[in-house]
Amino acid sequence: MKDYTMKDHTMKRLLAKPYQLIPLLLVLLLTACAAPPPPMATQSGNGQMTTDATAEKTPAMVDGELTVENVRANLSLPSDTGSVWMTISNGTDTDDTLIGAEIPGCGVVELHEMIMENSVMVMKQVEGGQIVIPAGETVELKQGGLHVMCINKEAPREVGSTVDLILYFANAGDISITAAPVVAPGEMTKP
Repeated sequence: MKDYTMKDHTMKRLLAKPYQLIPLLLVLLLTACAAPPPPMATQSGNGQMTTDATAEKTPAMVDGELTVENVRANLSLPSDTGSVWMTISNGTDTDDTLIGAEIPGCGVVELHEMIMENSVMVMKQVEGGQIVIPAGETVELKQGGLHVMCINKEAPREVGSTVDLILYFANAGDISITAAPVVAPGEMTKP
């Protein structure tokens, strides 16, 4: 008769109910697929954009500037749509508005949101086609919420590749984002 250790007992119990391993495997998979932090772009309304590859992982409010951080592009699925997520902080004393974007390889780009409608989660274009970024506040565009929507995507992009895009703001002007990482659809957390 074999002596079972606690390790043997735990493994035997898990193998008897393999569905219990699914959460552990998902956590390991998501951890292994984490992307490096994307650069931060800032613009103070004078048309100059700077990129900081050492940007903090948490939103940084920069006094007097509109900052765009943690830009991630969900463009890898074999479909004709995709989305882009980011964090926008308005360190100015004036409300600003994201009025549009341009993403190479996307026929149409719209600003969308996910909302509950009759107990069903639906995606639709934001009212007026614009996202307000209030003065002194941070707005997060993320999976399951506000996002930039790519429609009529020419082709899927490989996870780990990068994409450039331009964001259009009412006050800050155009902000060019270079080398935003393409992430897997499930990567909704900040890098």
